[in-house]
Amino acid sequence: MRRMLYILLQCTWGFPQTLLGAVIFLLNLQRRHDLYHGAVVSSWGMRSSASIGLFIFISERHENSRRLLVHEYGHTLQSLLLGPLYLPLIGLPSMLWMMLPCFRKLRNRRHTSYYRFYTESWANCWGEKICREPAMGMAHID
Repeated sequence: MRRMLYILLQCTWGFPQTLLGAVIFLLNLQRRHDLYHGAVVSSWGMRSSASIGLFIFISERHENSRRLLVHEYGHTLQSLLLGPLYLPLIGLPSMLWMMLPCFRKLRNRRHTSYYRFYTESWANCWGEKICREPAMGMAHID
């Protein structure tokens, strides 16, 4: 029942990001897929991982990382809470924090974990609380 409600909310309240996730899923249809607490988990060829509504995309180089999966699931919970505000409040800031060279340099210079940023620490917290497993903590990534 809980998973059905999760899927229903992702497909209605979280429709914009779930639609985007579905398009990316279809582009990666030939890859490996699984389910995790109701979310559709797919491996993809990108360097980083991402959660887009009902869909979690895990980098092939990290597809066996349970801690990363818990973290990404936390993002799907943010999607449930924020609905159509997820992309501007979580998705875009998270993507900029990951990709912009100025933020990479800042993290390296200050020895700051990527997961210290509000979008990421929040995802860790919620993922751990619901999945009852450790997430990424303050791991350092490039």
